[in-house]
Amino acid sequence: MSTTRALEISVGIFVAAGIAALLVLAVNVSNVSTFHSGSQYTVKASFDNISGLKERSAVTIAGVTVGRVKQIDVDPVTFEAVVQMNIDGKYNEIPVDSSAGIYTAGLLGEKYVGIEPGGAPDFLKENSEIRLTQSSIVLEKLISQFLFNQSNSDDKKEK
Repeated sequence: MSTTRALEISVGIFVAAGIAALLVLAVNVSNVSTFHSGSQYTVKASFDNISGLKERSAVTIAGVTVGRVKQIDVDPVTFEAVVQMNIDGKYNEIPVDSSAGIYTAGLLGEKYVGIEPGGAPDFLKENSEIRLTQSSIVLEKLISQFLFNQSNSDDKKEK
């Protein structure tokens, strides 16, 4: 009877470890673990297309996370996506002529904002706007263009 009890305890520990691993994975995927309450400042940037970017997505410089996406809206005049980003206060020397692009990270296709620093002597501050932006690349559009170009080249070969 003691071997049955030992087997039940080991199975219970294994199940508990599996549940704990799933919780850690869920927290890491949802970015809940990256809550920051220190000094921050907000900057914004407008993009033609942000497909897949979400609130709390990472904002990086040279691969280092320097902030998070705070809010995403649509400009009612230009119909562009306006992305507001909270930047950590210790990164307060980002030049005003920096550019921002939306990139894909990893196999799951998680989107993030990448900032490329410029060379201006002035720095971004609260409510500054990054004017140089590069929108997200939409995979469906690329595939569509490729197929369309292939069909056009096939038509020309037949003539």
